Amino acid sequence: MLWDVFCRVIDNFGDIGVCWRLSADLAARGHGVRLWVDDASPLAWMAPQGHPGVEVRPWSDAERADLGTRPGDVVIEAFGCDPPDAFLAAMQRPQPPTWVNLEYLSAESYVERSHGLRSPVFSGPATGLNKRFFYPGFTPATGGLLREPDLLARQQRFHATQRLAWLHGVGVPAQPDDALVSVFCYAGAPLAAWLDALADEALAGGPHHPVTRILLTPGHATRLARDWAQQASSARVQALQLHTLPSLSQFDFDHLLWSCDLNIVRGEDSAVRALWTGRPHIWHIYPQEDGVHADKLGAFMARWMDAADWPPDLRRGVQATWLHFNGIEPGDTPPLPEWRGPWVAWARSSEASRTRLTRQTDLVTQLIEFVTGSG
Repeated sequence: MLWDVFCRVIDNFGDIGVCWRLSADLAARGHGVRLWVDDASPLAWMAPQGHPGVEVRPWSDAERADLGTRPGDVVIEAFGCDPPDAFLAAMQRPQPPTWVNLEYLSAESYVERSHGLRSPVFSGPATGLNKRFFYPGFTPATGGLLREPDLLARQQRFHATQRLAWLHGVGVPAQPDDALVSVFCYAGAPLAAWLDALADEALAGGPHHPVTRILLTPGHATRLARDWAQQASSARVQALQLHTLPSLSQFDFDHLLWSCDLNIVRGEDSAVRALWTGRPHIWHIYPQEDGVHADKLGAFMARWMDAADWPPDLRRGVQATWLHFNGIEPGDTPPLPEWRGPWVAWARSSEASRTRLTRQTDLVTQLIEFVTGSG
């Protein structure tokens, strides 16, 4: 099948990140994909090699009255981005393409009620067509999560044979016993307070404490950490090893997450990739002025932790960590649950939650079944 995927880059990289990963996964399964995007510049570092079967097209081409392009078999509008009128008009044919609105990820209860609903169009160039809503999610009644068929096998091979070499290649001279934390956050993250806490942990451990390395992605994480290093005490600064990373492709961002004991991530695409590591992580959710992100975060914590039966003390500790990092429960930095090593409770419970999620059919498989059976 030929898929047309429409994406608008709003203010961060989550939209284009999800759309590229979706497009690449579809292409890897033998489909043709045209990705229509209003700003393709992030793909220069996110997907520098492109992907066979994915053609990146400028959004402006789809706005032309003389479109010159026949819509494919499936039209995906990501996150309600509204394809151009000229393209919608070209969808008016005896057998129109299947039209799907791929929605944002949420663990809230409305997702199950809304997944798969049909929305007839009564005005404009798409009059008479039907749009279907497809909701990613965490239960069998939703569309699942993006997960390539070989993802977990690639992670296992990487950790067994490539981890240290990859770290050295991006300028991190890690040793097998080092403790590693990755940071990818928004501007409002309380990173200084958390670096203080991590430094105090390292200092309390004495000279035999494992080296703690903080791996900083470009942008807010690097800026916030540099500000902290200029203001913190010399003892705290010396207790941590800060490493600024180059811009990473999606492929290498997975390697970063797989390499670390604790991952701080932001946005939808990175949060899902952190889930698939089965490692401790903190999700810095996109803040919204009306505060609805607090409900979204609470719903996710319940799905991720309660369903896999996390120990009560661990659940409370991780929830306190997430709520503080997101500014929902400000105040003193809560004690961070033990995160170093694969055998601590946080790591074991994260692995259990991941195992449970892998029993769910992945999003692309479900999406293909959805469009071929939607009529």
